Amino acid sequence: MKAHQLKNAILQLAVQGKLVPQNPNDEPASKLLERIAAEKRRRIKAGEIKKDKRDSTIVRRGASFYEIANTTERCIDDELPFDLPKGWEWARLKTIVDYTIGKTPPRKELEYWSNGIFPWVTIADLVTDGIVSTTKEKVNDYAYAHTFKGRISKAGTLLMSFKLTVGKVSILGVDAFHNEAIISIRPYVDPNKETTNYLYKTLPLLSQNGDTKSAIKGDTLNSESLNALLIPIPPLAEQRRIVDRLESLLPLVEAYGKAEAELSELDARFPDMLKKSILQDAVQGKLVPQNPNDEPASVLLERIRAEKRRLIKEGKIKKDKHESVIFRRDNSHYEKLDGVERCIDGEIPFEIPENWGWVRWGSIAESIQYGYNAPAKQEGRIRMVRISDIHENTVAWSSVPFCDIEDSDIPTYLLQPNDILFARTGGTVGKSFLVSEVPCESIYAGYLIRTRYSSLLCPQYLKFFMESPLYWQQLKSGTTATAQPNCNGQTLAKMLFPLPPANEQLRIVKNLVRTFAIIDKM
Repeated sequence: MKAHQLKNAILQLAVQGKLVPQNPNDEPASKLLERIAAEKRRRIKAGEIKKDKRDSTIVRRGASFYEIANTTERCIDDELPFDLPKGWEWARLKTIVDYTIGKTPPRKELEYWSNGIFPWVTIADLVTDGIVSTTKEKVNDYAYAHTFKGRISKAGTLLMSFKLTVGKVSILGVDAFHNEAIISIRPYVDPNKETTNYLYKTLPLLSQNGDTKSAIKGDTLNSESLNALLIPIPPLAEQRRIVDRLESLLPLVEAYGKAEAELSELDARFPDMLKKSILQDAVQGKLVPQNPNDEPASVLLERIRAEKRRLIKEGKIKKDKHESVIFRRDNSHYEKLDGVERCIDGEIPFEIPENWGWVRWGSIAESIQYGYNAPAKQEGRIRMVRISDIHENTVAWSSVPFCDIEDSDIPTYLLQPNDILFARTGGTVGKSFLVSEVPCESIYAGYLIRTRYSSLLCPQYLKFFMESPLYWQQLKSGTTATAQPNCNGQTLAKMLFPLPPANEQLRIVKNLVRTFAIIDKM
């Protein structure tokens, strides 16, 4: 595992309250939030800040969390990514800090830039886990007075990029201005810098949970998503312990190769995080070396398309209503859909090797079929696999119920080896299952979707993709957030899928199976 992957895993433990022990004698975080609320009321009354109409309070009632804003209360359990220890609280970023977005003086006007004396920070000046003491550019007195109105960020202020490179965090070492891709962050109550230091260490990870918007050069947070960013708040004393622990661990990560023995205990605590990081490398083409003798993905795609045309002609599958073809031109990605070409650079999440190709899942699928709705029965001719019958990528076939179905409908829903099922609703939405065997005639229930795809593809590689962060990110953006979250076949069909050459698919799967077996034994 790479150093940055290990670092993110450690930070995840920190923000979940699993890195250091809790002390029942610590003042709970709720007291800190009360002091923050009192300080904000004082500043509003003194005219130092304006009352925020979007301000909210998150409270815990029993095992659930509720958000109160403008006298409206709603349960936000579905938004919370993990449980918190006793004494911790959830808060929106805007609730606990005052932040300002920077500006860029007019570039063509020399009067803003000539003889600059005030440091002006851009994303390029930010130092990851460091202090910004110098900048490439400076602005002058004119910019100080006209663009920035004298509102300079003081040394010790926390800076975070929220555009293009979301979550790059530094501490200002000098008084400075900054551009509009950076926010300066000042906790409302922070006499001993505990909260500043805690956010300094954890915002690079927490900011990745924000609702980003796609841009050509990278993801971007806007004011609304910044305000809504959820921050897990530990007691102040635990914030100090977390920061102290991180400061002792993160230097070891930098020397990961030499510190393997010291970090092995930590590795055992987050096998799932390890797997996700490795899967991300796999779908980016970074897990195994490329072989120049492999048939490129473009040739494989042509063969898949020819196979689909044959099956359509034979009446075995239906023709795609919206057939997609993705191709490269002049270092950009384009998609031809319904005869119309458009640039999709803003949708492409990362670069892939030259002999790989981007494709929509619907382009490699022969069918994406919803399941059959029928009551479960204890006896019958044909079994019906439900979401609840699938656990840890296995089906308990002996307990799968039966159902009634017309003979004419059976071929439509009959399961075959190498089909992939995925849950389209409920708490397991998006979870997938590769059908390796069908010991008895079986169909699948209505809350499942079956995807059947070209036999030219490696089934296990497709399954691993459906466990990768890239899959889950796309699924999240296409999932309807209701009391029961759900997605549909179109969500899957529109997913961008990084396709390696056929031989490399096999090498990736072999490597993943071997690596995951080692991780499972840790």
